[in-house]
Amino acid sequence: MKYRRLGNSGLKVSEIGLGSWLTYGTATEAETAKECIHKAYEAGINFFDTANAYNNGEAEKVMGDALKGYTRSSYVLATKLFFPMGSGPNDRGLSRKHIVEQCDASLKRLGTDYIDLYQCHRFDSETPVEETLRALDDLTAQGKVLYAGVSEWTAAQITDAAAIGKRLNLRKLISNQPIYNMFERYIERGVIQACEQVGMGQVVFSPLAQGILTGKYKPGQVVPAGSRAANDKTNGIINSYLREDVLRVAEKLEQLAATIGASLSQFALAWVLRQPNVSSAIIGSSRPAQIEENIKSVDIELTDELLSQTEAILAEISGFAPMR
Repeated sequence: MKYRRLGNSGLKVSEIGLGSWLTYGTATEAETAKECIHKAYEAGINFFDTANAYNNGEAEKVMGDALKGYTRSSYVLATKLFFPMGSGPNDRGLSRKHIVEQCDASLKRLGTDYIDLYQCHRFDSETPVEETLRALDDLTAQGKVLYAGVSEWTAAQITDAAAIGKRLNLRKLISNQPIYNMFERYIERGVIQACEQVGMGQVVFSPLAQGILTGKYKPGQVVPAGSRAANDKTNGIINSYLREDVLRVAEKLEQLAATIGASLSQFALAWVLRQPNVSSAIIGSSRPAQIEENIKSVDIELTDELLSQTEAILAEISGFAPMR
């Protein structure tokens, strides 16, 4: 495994991270999830990401339980908040009340004394940014949180938050967690530049486009039994990728990957990691073997010629607007 600094901080995270969205606490049984987490740790992955809203806290419980046998300082544990965790008017968002209460709730579910990276899962237009940043700074001062970041914030929101934090002399945000893969590249249009200017790194999710960039889904064929797309509990987003033109492009990319002896998933992860501002690509896993395959991507170097060929293939897709 290889490691990169998270933004301009001194925190180092594995280039491949393990997430728990749509998997742990939901589609993947607890014991299998633990096997995946153990395999990831043994392979050198030190960045583990979850969120309070993933299956209403169950993913945090699975993640925390699986990691409790390891030395706490040996891994980076990240979680998030924003989405509703109850029916009350204050059971959501980024108010001081919700941040403080959900931090304590996440710590309890994770079974730990502190969160390495606490992230604002989305931007809250109903709460002053100053209130949110001060609450995160206070949690850091208390030792409950070591670093803070955001997820899916726009370039303008990131720039404004950095300016507010600087004016108030608060600890800096160090990361942004956006979606980023060969099909969804909006962060290349401003977000990466904004983050570079304020010292934030990307920990990207869905680098394999919900599994489309694994090669398991083929044009003109039914989805494989047991796959994410075949599970009505987890296929709400992947269905938007299941277009014939997208699948044909994925097939061509798989053929290109084969020319360098790589699988499509390895090639896709290496493509994401070509961006120096990307600190970690967060994968999901329902089988330990998937982790063994995907971690090999850190050793793949993509030439300018390969990148040019990739761009030519991706240009064949038009009007792609997946769900989020």
